[in-house]
Amino acid sequence: MSCKNIVILGSTGSIGINTLKVVERYPDKFKVVGLTAYNNFKLLEKQAKIFQPTHIGVSDKGIEYLKKNINTRKTKILSVKEDLESIVTLKNVDVVVIAMRGAGALGPFLAAVRSGKIVAPANKEALVMAGDIIMEEARAYGATIIPIDSEQSAIFQCLNGQKRSELKKVFLTASGGALLNVPKSRFNRLTVKQILSHPRWKMGKKITVDSATMMNKGFEVIEAQKLFNLKTNEIDVLIHPEAIIHSMVEYIDGSIIAQLGITDMRLPIQYALTYPNRLDSGLKSMNFVELKQLTFQKPDFKKFPSLELAFYALKKGGSLPCVLNAADEVAVEAFLEGDLQFNSIYEAVTKVVTQHKIVNSPGIKQIFDADIWAREETRKVMSQL
Repeated sequence: MSCKNIVILGSTGSIGINTLKVVERYPDKFKVVGLTAYNNFKLLEKQAKIFQPTHIGVSDKGIEYLKKNINTRKTKILSVKEDLESIVTLKNVDVVVIAMRGAGALGPFLAAVRSGKIVAPANKEALVMAGDIIMEEARAYGATIIPIDSEQSAIFQCLNGQKRSELKKVFLTASGGALLNVPKSRFNRLTVKQILSHPRWKMGKKITVDSATMMNKGFEVIEAQKLFNLKTNEIDVLIHPEAIIHSMVEYIDGSIIAQLGITDMRLPIQYALTYPNRLDSGLKSMNFVELKQLTFQKPDFKKFPSLELAFYALKKGGSLPCVLNAADEVAVEAFLEGDLQFNSIYEAVTKVVTQHKIVNSPGIKQIFDADIWAREETRKVMSQL
């Protein structure tokens, strides 16, 4: 395996940090040429000094700080708001890891795809917003998309070497989040801290809230449909609290291939970086004797209606998944800031989704227009709740 040059968008978040741990384990296999963050510029400074990238991107506030604290002759400091696309399209870049969250990843995602890069996304939002466009562009420009999300990585691995025509169903597993065993009547009485206490994964605040509402799993359903060209009825969701089976694929002969592993994001990250090879991760092996059991449940759509709403948006298609994502981003942010009750996240999002006039087969401009409209509309709806 030859050395790969890597750019990490969102290097100071949990996915970015874990990606750098993988890189650090194999310094002869990977070279970091670009790192970006937003406001966590002090951690970005430490990363830049260790990995010596030629380019970093940061917010305007961070630019002035970093110019005083790193060697600008070796590392070019750029704006995270304006220059992400120029970083991902550098000629010597092989792999672009999209570890940043939110709709802002769509532009650099498309730019990387149009440059024919290997793109390793942990970001769901871009594919939810414009998955059809991204996949079409990937085919046109010869880009390779290898997902980092544990569930999508699992599906990718289970499909590897198999005939797409022989697929019957994909099972996306979900841990159930922090509220699996909490009665819905208590939801609005829980604190933000309690909602953010995920039983299995250490993630950012937004995605942890989405895990609690199960909107995150809904986004993964949409993401899987786009990534793997699935029909809606070929996707099923299973609650699997142990989070050992990350997803499964059933074939027409009745065989089911599952991907199992410990709950550590370094596993899917490393697979995306080393594909089609595998390297020793240094992580502990699964101990099946200690595990003892694997359990499964059907998702409760009444308790977690956001999951059903995501299926609805996928079936309707067009610009609606983009609207779903934008409305959810605004509503979850309001909840985290203490301006919206937990149950009102779904209430606000569903009102915006049902009010949207769907644009079928939208272009990229129409996607961005729908995103802007949904954010404005969500703020209006929340003010009336």
